[in-house]
Amino acid sequence: VQPPTASWGNIIFENQTYFQAAPWLVFFPGAAILALALAFNLIGDALRDILDPTQKGRA
Repeated sequence: VQPPTASWGNIIFENQTYFQAAPWLVFFPGAAILALALAFNLIGDALRDILDPTQKGRA
């Protein structure tokens, strides 16, 4: 990613030096990454449960 382009990873990396004074600069982008990964996992699990024919009838 080019330096002018913002990304959550770049935001975390650039704000590591300020972590002691302002931890939210690292926390919120990290929490966003965590929430997005969790959401994709939950959506994937739900889609598998809905679409997988081998799981029909199993508890």
